[in-house]
Amino acid sequence: MMKKINIYCFITTLLLITGCAGSRDLVYFSNMANTGAANNNTSGTVVIHQKDILNVTVTSLNPESNMLFNGNKNVGLNNQSTRGGYKVNENGFVNLPLIGDYKIEGQTIEEAQTEIAKKLSAFVKSPVVDIQLLNFKISVIGEVNKPSTFIITDENVNLLEALGMAGDMTVYGRRENVLVIRTENGRRTMNRLNLNKVESMDSPYFNLKQNDIVYVEPDKSKAVEYSQSTRLAPIVVASISALAVLAAVLLRR
Repeated sequence: MMKKINIYCFITTLLLITGCAGSRDLVYFSNMANTGAANNNTSGTVVIHQKDILNVTVTSLNPESNMLFNGNKNVGLNNQSTRGGYKVNENGFVNLPLIGDYKIEGQTIEEAQTEIAKKLSAFVKSPVVDIQLLNFKISVIGEVNKPSTFIITDENVNLLEALGMAGDMTVYGRRENVLVIRTENGRRTMNRLNLNKVESMDSPYFNLKQNDIVYVEPDKSKAVEYSQSTRLAPIVVASISALAVLAAVLLRR
Protein backbone atom coordinates (compact mmCIF):
# COMPACT_ATOMS: atom_id res chain seq x y z
CA MET A 1 0.00 0.00 0.00
CA MET A 2 2.83 2.40 0.86
CA LYS A 3 4.44 1.67 -2.51
CA LYS A 4 1.23 2.63 -4.29
CA ILE A 5 1.02 5.92 -2.37
CA ASN A 6 4.62 6.78 -3.23
CA ILE A 7 3.99 6.15 -6.93
CA TYR A 8 0.88 8.33 -6.91
CA CYS A 9 2.78 11.14 -5.15
CA PHE A 10 5.60 10.93 -7.69
CA ILE A 11 3.24 11.19 -10.64
CA THR A 12 1.28 14.06 -9.05
CA THR A 13 4.48 16.01 -8.35
CA LEU A 14 5.65 15.55 -11.94
CA LEU A 15 2.35 16.84 -13.28
CA LEU A 16 2.51 19.90 -11.04
CA ILE A 17 6.06 20.72 -12.16
CA THR A 18 5.29 20.43 -15.86
CA GLY A 19 2.03 22.34 -15.47
CA CYS A 20 3.81 25.28 -13.86
CA ALA A 21 6.13 25.90 -16.82
CA GLY A 22 6.00 29.62 -17.51
CA SER A 23 4.80 30.95 -20.85
CA ARG A 24 7.24 32.86 -23.05
CA ASP A 25 6.84 36.64 -22.92
CA LEU A 26 6.87 37.95 -26.50
CA VAL A 27 6.14 41.57 -25.62
CA TYR A 28 9.00 44.07 -25.89
CA PHE A 29 7.53 46.72 -23.59
CA SER A 30 4.97 44.84 -21.56
CA ASN A 31 5.58 46.88 -18.40
CA MET A 32 5.21 50.27 -20.08
CA ALA A 33 2.16 52.32 -19.17
CA ASN A 34 0.38 54.25 -21.91
CA THR A 35 1.86 57.75 -22.21
CA GLY A 36 0.75 60.84 -24.03
CA ALA A 37 -2.75 62.03 -24.80
CA ALA A 38 -4.50 62.07 -28.11
CA ASN A 39 -5.36 65.43 -29.62
CA ASN A 40 -6.33 66.95 -32.93
CA ASN A 41 -2.78 67.79 -33.98
CA THR A 42 -2.41 65.61 -37.06
CA SER A 43 0.13 67.83 -38.77
CA GLY A 44 2.83 66.02 -40.69
CA THR A 45 5.17 69.03 -40.63
CA VAL A 46 8.83 68.01 -40.82
CA VAL A 47 11.30 69.86 -38.60
CA ILE A 48 14.99 69.78 -39.51
CA HIS A 49 17.38 68.35 -36.91
CA GLN A 50 21.08 67.72 -36.48
CA LYS A 51 22.55 65.00 -38.73
CA ASP A 52 19.76 65.40 -41.27
CA ILE A 53 20.88 65.13 -44.87
CA LEU A 54 19.19 67.63 -47.18
CA ASN A 55 18.84 67.75 -50.92
CA VAL A 56 18.79 71.45 -51.83
CA THR A 57 17.71 72.38 -55.35
CA VAL A 58 17.73 75.99 -56.59
CA THR A 59 15.96 77.30 -59.68
CA SER A 60 16.63 80.89 -60.73
CA LEU A 61 17.20 83.11 -63.73
CA ASN A 62 20.93 82.52 -63.35
CA PRO A 63 21.93 79.06 -64.71
CA GLU A 64 25.45 79.32 -63.31
CA SER A 65 24.14 79.80 -59.78
CA ASN A 66 21.74 76.90 -60.22
CA MET A 67 24.66 74.63 -61.01
CA LEU A 68 26.36 75.49 -57.73
CA PHE A 69 23.58 73.58 -55.98
CA ASN A 70 22.16 71.22 -58.54
CA GLY A 71 25.31 69.97 -60.26
CA ASN A 72 27.75 69.80 -57.37
CA LYS A 73 26.27 67.50 -54.75
CA ASN A 74 29.40 65.57 -53.78
CA VAL A 75 32.10 68.21 -53.61
CA GLY A 76 33.43 67.09 -50.25
CA LEU A 77 34.44 69.18 -47.26
CA ASN A 78 34.04 72.66 -48.73
CA ASN A 79 30.29 72.65 -48.24
CA GLN A 80 29.78 69.46 -46.23
CA SER A 81 27.92 67.81 -49.08
CA THR A 82 27.49 64.07 -48.48
CA ARG A 83 25.48 61.26 -50.04
CA GLY A 84 24.18 63.64 -52.68
CA GLY A 85 23.00 66.17 -50.08
CA TYR A 86 24.05 68.64 -47.40
CA LYS A 87 24.45 67.39 -43.84
CA VAL A 88 23.29 69.43 -40.85
CA ASN A 89 26.20 69.46 -38.39
CA GLU A 90 26.14 68.99 -34.61
CA ASN A 91 25.62 72.73 -34.11
CA GLY A 92 22.57 72.82 -36.37
CA PHE A 93 24.29 74.55 -39.30
CA VAL A 94 24.45 73.59 -42.94
CA ASN A 95 27.11 74.96 -45.27
CA LEU A 96 25.62 76.10 -48.59
CA PRO A 97 27.15 77.67 -51.71
CA LEU A 98 27.04 81.49 -51.77
CA ILE A 99 25.44 81.64 -48.32
CA GLY A 100 28.00 79.73 -46.26
CA ASP A 101 27.05 78.48 -42.79
CA TYR A 102 23.33 78.74 -42.24
CA LYS A 103 21.49 77.87 -39.01
CA ILE A 104 18.78 75.51 -40.22
CA GLU A 105 18.07 73.29 -37.21
CA GLY A 106 14.57 73.74 -35.82
CA GLN A 107 13.08 75.11 -39.04
CA THR A 108 10.43 73.31 -41.01
CA ILE A 109 11.12 72.41 -44.62
CA GLU A 110 8.88 75.26 -45.77
CA GLU A 111 10.54 77.80 -43.46
CA ALA A 112 14.01 76.79 -44.60
CA GLN A 113 13.04 77.04 -48.26
CA THR A 114 11.69 80.57 -47.75
CA GLU A 115 14.63 81.82 -45.69
CA ILE A 116 17.30 80.37 -47.98
CA ALA A 117 15.56 81.87 -51.01
CA LYS A 118 15.63 85.28 -49.30
CA LYS A 119 19.37 85.01 -48.64
CA LEU A 120 20.08 83.82 -52.18
CA SER A 121 18.15 86.73 -53.66
CA ALA A 122 21.18 88.90 -52.85
CA PHE A 123 23.23 86.84 -55.30
CA VAL A 124 20.82 85.47 -57.92
CA LYS A 125 17.60 86.59 -59.57
CA SER A 126 14.26 85.19 -58.37
CA PRO A 127 15.54 82.03 -56.67
CA VAL A 128 13.14 79.20 -55.90
CA VAL A 129 14.43 76.70 -53.35
CA ASP A 130 13.28 73.12 -52.93
CA ILE A 131 14.48 71.01 -49.98
CA GLN A 132 14.02 67.29 -49.48
CA LEU A 133 15.09 65.24 -46.49
CA LEU A 134 17.16 62.34 -47.80
CA ASN A 135 17.41 60.33 -44.59
CA PHE A 136 13.76 60.42 -43.47
CA LYS A 137 13.23 56.84 -42.35
CA ILE A 138 10.86 54.78 -40.21
CA SER A 139 11.07 51.23 -38.93
CA VAL A 140 8.17 48.78 -38.61
CA ILE A 141 8.79 45.66 -36.51
CA GLY A 142 6.85 42.98 -34.67
CA GLU A 143 3.79 41.19 -36.01
CA VAL A 144 3.92 42.43 -39.60
CA ASN A 145 4.53 40.40 -42.73
CA LYS A 146 7.58 42.37 -43.92
CA PRO A 147 9.34 44.09 -41.00
CA SER A 148 11.91 46.58 -42.25
CA THR A 149 13.25 50.13 -42.23
CA PHE A 150 11.80 52.33 -44.96
CA ILE A 151 13.12 55.53 -46.52
CA ILE A 152 10.29 58.01 -47.12
CA THR A 153 10.82 60.31 -50.08
CA ASP A 154 8.09 62.87 -49.45
CA GLU A 155 8.53 63.20 -45.64
CA ASN A 156 4.84 62.49 -45.13
CA VAL A 157 3.60 59.10 -43.95
CA ASN A 158 1.00 57.99 -41.44
CA LEU A 159 0.74 54.84 -39.37
CA LEU A 160 -1.61 53.00 -41.72
CA GLU A 161 0.65 53.73 -44.70
CA ALA A 162 3.68 52.46 -42.77
CA LEU A 163 1.87 49.22 -41.92
CA GLY A 164 0.93 48.89 -45.58
CA MET A 165 4.59 49.19 -46.60
CA ALA A 166 5.39 46.42 -44.10
CA GLY A 167 2.82 44.10 -45.69
CA ASP A 168 0.14 44.77 -43.04
CA MET A 169 -0.14 43.01 -39.68
CA THR A 170 -0.14 39.24 -39.32
CA VAL A 171 -3.17 37.53 -37.82
CA TYR A 172 -1.42 37.73 -34.45
CA GLY A 173 -0.92 41.51 -34.51
CA ARG A 174 -2.80 43.47 -31.84
CA ARG A 175 -4.54 46.23 -33.71
CA GLU A 176 -5.73 47.76 -30.45
CA ASN A 177 -2.23 48.21 -29.06
CA VAL A 178 0.30 49.47 -31.65
CA LEU A 179 3.36 51.10 -30.10
CA VAL A 180 5.06 54.14 -31.67
CA ILE A 181 8.53 55.07 -30.35
CA ARG A 182 9.73 58.58 -31.15
CA THR A 183 12.99 60.42 -30.46
CA GLU A 184 13.06 64.23 -30.64
CA ASN A 185 15.75 66.53 -29.33
CA GLY A 186 17.43 63.64 -27.56
CA ARG A 187 14.23 62.67 -25.70
CA ARG A 188 12.45 59.38 -26.32
CA THR A 189 8.67 59.15 -26.00
CA MET A 190 6.33 56.20 -26.55
CA ASN A 191 2.61 55.91 -27.15
CA ARG A 192 0.19 53.09 -27.87
CA LEU A 193 -2.57 53.56 -30.43
CA ASN A 194 -5.78 51.58 -30.77
CA LEU A 195 -6.32 51.17 -34.49
CA ASN A 196 -9.73 49.68 -33.84
CA LYS A 197 -10.90 53.21 -32.98
CA VAL A 198 -11.10 56.07 -35.43
CA GLU A 199 -10.03 58.46 -32.66
CA SER A 200 -6.48 57.18 -33.06
CA MET A 201 -6.23 59.29 -36.21
CA ASP A 202 -6.32 62.40 -33.97
CA SER A 203 -3.19 61.31 -32.10
CA PRO A 204 0.04 63.26 -32.73
CA TYR A 205 1.64 59.83 -33.15
CA PHE A 206 -0.60 58.82 -36.06
CA ASN A 207 1.41 60.89 -38.53
CA LEU A 208 4.93 59.52 -38.24
CA LYS A 209 8.11 61.54 -37.91
CA GLN A 210 11.68 60.88 -38.83
CA ASN A 211 13.27 57.82 -37.16
CA ASP A 212 9.96 56.69 -35.62
CA ILE A 213 9.75 52.99 -34.73
CA VAL A 214 6.42 51.17 -35.00
CA TYR A 215 6.12 47.98 -32.96
CA VAL A 216 3.14 45.68 -33.48
CA GLU A 217 2.65 43.57 -30.39
CA PRO A 218 1.59 39.87 -30.69
CA ASP A 219 -1.64 38.78 -29.04
CA LYS A 220 -1.86 36.16 -26.31
CA SER A 221 -2.74 33.35 -28.68
CA LYS A 222 0.74 33.47 -30.20
CA ALA A 223 2.33 33.62 -26.77
CA VAL A 224 0.45 30.45 -25.87
CA GLU A 225 1.36 28.80 -29.14
CA TYR A 226 5.06 29.45 -28.61
CA SER A 227 5.12 29.09 -24.84
CA GLN A 228 7.52 26.69 -23.18
CA SER A 229 4.72 24.47 -21.88
CA THR A 230 3.19 24.17 -25.36
CA ARG A 231 6.52 23.34 -26.99
CA LEU A 232 7.18 20.70 -24.31
CA ALA A 233 3.68 19.25 -24.45
CA PRO A 234 4.59 16.22 -26.62
CA ILE A 235 7.49 15.38 -24.29
CA VAL A 236 5.31 15.77 -21.20
CA VAL A 237 2.55 13.59 -22.65
CA ALA A 238 5.04 10.89 -23.62
CA SER A 239 6.64 11.00 -20.17
CA ILE A 240 3.29 10.74 -18.41
CA SER A 241 2.30 7.82 -20.63
CA ALA A 242 5.53 6.00 -19.83
CA LEU A 243 5.08 6.62 -16.11
CA ALA A 244 1.51 5.38 -16.27
CA VAL A 245 2.68 2.14 -17.84
CA LEU A 246 5.42 1.80 -15.23
CA ALA A 247 2.96 2.49 -12.43
CA ALA A 248 0.56 -0.13 -13.77
CA VAL A 249 3.33 -2.70 -13.83
CA LEU A 250 4.46 -1.91 -10.29
CA LEU A 251 0.92 -1.93 -8.91
CA ARG A 252 0.40 -5.43 -10.19
CA ARG A 253 3.24 -6.76 -8.07
